[in-house]
Amino acid sequence: MNYTRRQTTVNRISEFAVLVDGLDHSEDVVRGPDGQVYAGGEAGQLYCVDVAGGTATELANTGGFLLGLVLDGAGCAYGCDIVRQEVVRIGVESGEVESYSRGTPDAPAVLPNGLTFAADGTLYFSDSGEWQENDGRIYAVSPAGVTRVWSTAATAFPNGLALDPDGRWLYVVESSLPGVSRIEVLADGSAGERELLAEMPETFPDGVTLTDDGTLLIGCYAPDVIYVLRVGGDPEVLAADTIRMTLNSPVNCTFGGENGDVLVVSNLGRKHLCRAELGMRGAPLNYPALPSRTA
Repeated sequence: MNYTRRQTTVNRISEFAVLVDGLDHSEDVVRGPDGQVYAGGEAGQLYCVDVAGGTATELANTGGFLLGLVLDGAGCAYGCDIVRQEVVRIGVESGEVESYSRGTPDAPAVLPNGLTFAADGTLYFSDSGEWQENDGRIYAVSPAGVTRVWSTAATAFPNGLALDPDGRWLYVVESSLPGVSRIEVLADGSAGERELLAEMPETFPDGVTLTDDGTLLIGCYAPDVIYVLRVGGDPEVLAADTIRMTLNSPVNCTFGGENGDVLVVSNLGRKHLCRAELGMRGAPLNYPALPSRTA
């Protein structure tokens, strides 16, 4: 299949449509290893969304409020729960919920927000900290479940995370900057220097996902816009909704479907997910097979 790349010169909102309605203000969406899309809810719901059929099933409930989500290759989802102030692990089949990381004893998580897996099973997650206090940090959790503070370089309310397929760069949305930065992952797994990629005045950027050509898609809490960002370039509007009917706080997006070419967008301000086919395809994600353990 030929995926044609088009420069962002027009607002492509007309190409977006409702995929599924009736979800509880989903904040994040993520593609699973089965090609389905998983989403969270503000009352702790974990949903599985059939992209082809446009239906959603509630699989589990944490009792909190799920933000960022990822999945492993062993049948578990991992979510940032801001009520529980921890990353939880959820059995997709069983619905069982256990604690996975609360930060470290010296630096407990305050507002766990975004997360992403490395190929070796390391889980990176952001702790946004207090709004405008510049006290955010990024943790790394080893496959054995040991948590460490990985970086304190991106402090301006670090939010959505994305790791490039080579595992070299961790992209970080800094919501109160507002803008996007990246941190190099060094050969020994430690954090390198932070590099500012773009500032985004008068926005509240939230989530980030990568296409297979390295383009970043940035979802916003406000305004109701999805931006594209190419490294070395400036943010450009991909889709904007001035009447807030299709996009309403489109904070996160992912690529689902059999070929990973259906863009699925959460709308924190409403109860539906959107979909669009824009000639883009998502970068591959990591689904490590992690061992089970008792929290």
